[in-house]
Amino acid sequence: MDDPMPPGFRFYPTEEELVSFYLKEKIRGGRREEVINRVIPVLDIYEFNPWELPQFAGEPCRKDPEQWFFFVPRQEKEVRSRRPNRLTTTGFWKATGSPGYVYSSDNRIIGWKTTMVFYKGRAPTGTKTQWKMNEYTAIDGELVSSSLGASPQISEEFSLCRVYLIRAFDRLPTSSSSSSSATTSIATVNQAQDHHYVDPDILGDINLS
Repeated sequence: MDDPMPPGFRFYPTEEELVSFYLKEKIRGGRREEVINRVIPVLDIYEFNPWELPQFAGEPCRKDPEQWFFFVPRQEKEVRSRRPNRLTTTGFWKATGSPGYVYSSDNRIIGWKTTMVFYKGRAPTGTKTQWKMNEYTAIDGELVSSSLGASPQISEEFSLCRVYLIRAFDRLPTSSSSSSSATTSIATVNQAQDHHYVDPDILGDINLS
């Protein structure tokens, strides 16, 4: 059977699982690395445009229409604390908001998260698209939340990137009226809150007053 899993079943790990298991196991190497590479492959994603990436996804995500995961080798100049090259042939990835920590279930800092948006064209006049990415890097060791002033040492070998499309949980035909779209957007926020996550791009388009 080509697709044994019914619709709705997806590879959907938490951020803690992405960093503490998949990313750190990849960096350490060892006997589980072959299995991990089947789930999340190694790919220099900046050699491709985001819509080309799904074909390279791991086995659990290959047919997922909305999100894909990759281990990305960290660029040499990025390791030397310089800005990495995030250009593709048709556009560029731009960081949005401030980077933040990734926490474990026992409130320890285990990684670093940066959110990016893909723009077509070249900076500073690119056109924003619906493609986004969360880039996760692991830190060497762990920090407790009370030591936020400390500077964590970033693991240099790989980052883990979650590439995804901004989409609503429930969709209406594109010809729907704007009022129907607003209703759906508010419903999307409510559902997203049930999942403990609200995409800032969704909130930015809704006036709840």
